[in-house]
Amino acid sequence: MTEAQAYERRRWIGLALLCVAQFVVVLDASIVNVALPTIGNALDFSQDNLSWVVNAYVLTFGGFLLLGGRMADLLGRRRVFMGGLILFAVASFAGGLANTPGALIAARAVQGLGAAILSPAALSIVTTTFQDGAERNKALGAWGAVAGSGGAAGVLLGGVLTQYAGWEWVLWVNVPIGFGAAFLAPRLLAESRSQSETRAFDFAGAATVTAGLSVLVYALVEAPNAGWGSGQTIGLLAAAAVLLAAFVGIERRSASPLVPFSIFRQRTLTGANVVGLLTGASLFSMFFFISLYMQNVLGYSAIKAGLSYLPLAVTIIIAAGVASQLVTRVGFKPVLAVGMLLISAGLFWFGQISPGGTFLGDVLGPSLLAAAGLGFAFVPQTIAAVSGVEAREAGLASGLINTSQQVGGALGLALLSTVAFTQIDDTATAAGGQPSLSTLTDGYADAFMVGSGIALLGVLATLVLIRRRDSRAHVALGGPAQSPSPG
Repeated sequence: MTEAQAYERRRWIGLALLCVAQFVVVLDASIVNVALPTIGNALDFSQDNLSWVVNAYVLTFGGFLLLGGRMADLLGRRRVFMGGLILFAVASFAGGLANTPGALIAARAVQGLGAAILSPAALSIVTTTFQDGAERNKALGAWGAVAGSGGAAGVLLGGVLTQYAGWEWVLWVNVPIGFGAAFLAPRLLAESRSQSETRAFDFAGAATVTAGLSVLVYALVEAPNAGWGSGQTIGLLAAAAVLLAAFVGIERRSASPLVPFSIFRQRTLTGANVVGLLTGASLFSMFFFISLYMQNVLGYSAIKAGLSYLPLAVTIIIAAGVASQLVTRVGFKPVLAVGMLLISAGLFWFGQISPGGTFLGDVLGPSLLAAAGLGFAFVPQTIAAVSGVEAREAGLASGLINTSQQVGGALGLALLSTVAFTQIDDTATAAGGQPSLSTLTDGYADAFMVGSGIALLGVLATLVLIRRRDSRAHVALGGPAQSPSPG
């Protein structure tokens, strides 16, 4: 048996390894949320700086994704994946050892960098290992299930580890997983890179787009605190616009661009990224506001709030599996449209929460509906974003859809936080005291309703931007197929 044949036979085990790595990346964006009060007390964080335990990770993750995807194409996907894993594990270990706020925030930023390197590399390995059609749909269904459920699992695991092992273990849990996956990668994953391009690297383009995206994400995550009309927010958004405009100018003149704009001639790819942005903006903050509602209004403990996410996580996994089968039969466009519609309906239902609510009456039903929507939306938008893309641009396409979702998530959280907390603060100020349970509930409900509207825009974008003929052509690929050799 040749080496290529051995890798092909082990490709499904390799997929499991890639899914575990992606699960940890998504999980780490939410796992520290439940631990934040404990971390704040242990390291004497100020209230203003505590949010940076989360934001430092999101900032570098969103800012470096495009760079990570292009590195994977040019330097070798497995090599970059392993490098990202090791960096992620080392940063996680350092974060658990941190004894000052600055040390922990720095470690979280490096964690985000490692995640931005390994995540697009992992997805591009999936797309180059499994042939477009039924086999890739099945692989991306598994990918979507673990990625979609990672946020909910993070809240659950964060509560358990914080209560029974200590806050450090929300970071240290990544260490054996990261090093173990890096050790197994050469045994399960074939190396591949773009063969048809020069090895030249667009450093100017990489610097401007990474700086531009980082400044943009920073502006968005700080906007609720600084104010949308403040000099800081306006100045940062202007700086991000200048940097991204400079990036466009550099790319148009570069002989070996970081992002060849010809890739956006594929309308379905462009549409998938627009829908990915709207998915992140509408849904990623759902976990944030559900947690606030359960703990601040319903009075749940951290561990009880975490356990309440179990039905949601299971539903995402089931829905993603069903979606991968439906995409093969009916195409990715109708499945994606239904997914976004379910998300909108779930968030609208969440908008009816009440101060005297219960888990069964106010949380379970809408969370299951939104979770089904996430499973139905995440899988087809990922398939659409990489469908028809040449193997040499797999890392770029993977980085683009990851970037769209992460920037959308940052934008949505900033926007919906502003909606919720402006309502809460205004009502509390008018009443001359602390916000009541009714005031908190009304603010959270407003955020859910705006999120529902954003998801409806995702339905419209799906119908207008995703080509029906591309979706139908994908169905034609749904018959039995053999996996090509990675390359």
